[in-house]
Amino acid sequence: MAGPEPAATPQPLVTIVTPSFEQARFLPAAIESVACQGRADIEHIVIDGGSRDGSVEILRRWDGRIRWLSEPDQGQADALNKGFRMARGEILAWINADDILLPGAVDAAVEAFRADPHLGLVYGQGYTIDEEGRLLEPFALAEPFNLRRLIHFGDTILQQTAFFRRSAFEAVGGLDKNLHWTLDWDLFIRLGERFPAQLLDREMGAIRLHGETKTSTGGLRRVREIRAMLARHAGGARTAAYWGAWLDAWNSLLEGVCAERLPGPLRGLGRRIVVNAHDWAARRIFPRMEECCGWLHDGWATRRVDLLLPRLGGGFIEIDGEQPPGGGELRLLLDGRELWREAPEPGPFQRRIAVPDSGAEAVGPLAFRIEADTTVRTRARLHGGLQELSWRLRRVTLDTPRGRQETPPPRLLLSPDMESVEIPPATEPIQ
Repeated sequence: MAGPEPAATPQPLVTIVTPSFEQARFLPAAIESVACQGRADIEHIVIDGGSRDGSVEILRRWDGRIRWLSEPDQGQADALNKGFRMARGEILAWINADDILLPGAVDAAVEAFRADPHLGLVYGQGYTIDEEGRLLEPFALAEPFNLRRLIHFGDTILQQTAFFRRSAFEAVGGLDKNLHWTLDWDLFIRLGERFPAQLLDREMGAIRLHGETKTSTGGLRRVREIRAMLARHAGGARTAAYWGAWLDAWNSLLEGVCAERLPGPLRGLGRRIVVNAHDWAARRIFPRMEECCGWLHDGWATRRVDLLLPRLGGGFIEIDGEQPPGGGELRLLLDGRELWREAPEPGPFQRRIAVPDSGAEAVGPLAFRIEADTTVRTRARLHGGLQELSWRLRRVTLDTPRGRQETPPPRLLLSPDMESVEIPPATEPIQ
């Protein structure tokens, strides 16, 4: 006689918060995208800012299936913090009223957190959609988590695909209510400084592009907020990510001036001047963005590789690399302190190096640097000039009792026309 069926593993409650204000034309699609996840263990909370466009009537039709309130608030951060205070779930996310979750997104997030109990943040691939909900294109910037790239290259996490543990969210202090355009970017940086994060290889959400989004109307005010937010995480420096946002904002502003204020015969000339100025600036800014780690998309490393990894206590850092013929000495430093020095033999190598516990009083991420004393190859940059290459780095992994963060090579994301292209192979070794 067969024994009793084993008890099913309890599923964690997932809370999704939707901030909304005057979004009646998009709100039903957002609510339905959560309802269509097909799980009973989802709590959906909609925080409406006192809309008068029919949003409240839409919410009333969903009574009993969602929790909601409608009252004046102080903006998106205030609405989200209010919703997360109401939340009962141990996994949290938010979906804006004009965006959508894709089918299976919650399943994927729950399974990732179940498989790795140390993860603090997961996110996935996604799409952009138009006002009517038609698919435009994949979100091009998603890449495996790399904290330094998140600060120095740009926001590579599509917020509509991100889920995080409640315990991690509370540990980093929640959302910064003083931020308007960068509250998600700032949160992901702070989570990545203290917890492992992971990109999931599936489409999980879509961002709707239309003329009334915060990003499209932010202009130079948004750029100033990006500068201040990133400076807090970069020791006061103006990172390449800031300069990239600055370039985009000024390009949009000047294109608008040409279209709206120049007489017809001069518009073409004005447009050509703006394009040439953009290309000139891009060829100076884009290399700083792509090479902000010193580690390139095909695994080649320059003479200095900089990485930021979560401060998880003592453990080991694993380096999976390849020494080319003619390669020299490599040196690993943590917060300026040397941990390892060696000239590996030519060929693949793996090293596992102890990382000391910096103590409970230490704050911020672990700052690793790998220095090489030799350049073995050069190749032309897409944006002009030469890349000096020293060795190949396949993967870096921080392994500790409190979690494991794997970092593969970054993706190639920027070319002069903002499209991904293949880089020419390296030249012969320098003589």
